[in-house]
Amino acid sequence: MVTSVTSFGRSGLADWVLQRVSAVVLAAYALCVLGFFVTADSVDHTKLVGFFGSLPLKLFTTLAVLSLAAHAWIGMWTIGTDYVRRHYFGRAHTLFLAAYQVVCVAAVFVYVLWPLSVVWGDT
Repeated sequence: MVTSVTSFGRSGLADWVLQRVSAVVLAAYALCVLGFFVTADSVDHTKLVGFFGSLPLKLFTTLAVLSLAAHAWIGMWTIGTDYVRRHYFGRAHTLFLAAYQVVCVAAVFVYVLWPLSVVWGDT
């Protein structure tokens, strides 16, 4: 069965679109945080807690963390499938690729849980 390259079911186009959308979300988040620091008269702990503790910014931070995880996973998966090949590793390439992907999944998992525990944890 041949599937259309423009379908959003595990296609290269879906990964491409997700990576571009996640980049836009990360850029918007960076501009939002930068805008706070540029426009604030003086930044102290109280203002930082108020800014980062507000519900809209907590939600935006969550979206940014998830966007970063998606962006990183797509990039690391691409690197793994491009460079961990039978040509370089022989018959053991499947084992190396599996180990590489397990390490990447573990890293992304930690990099999602840690900031979300900081953002949504009790302070």
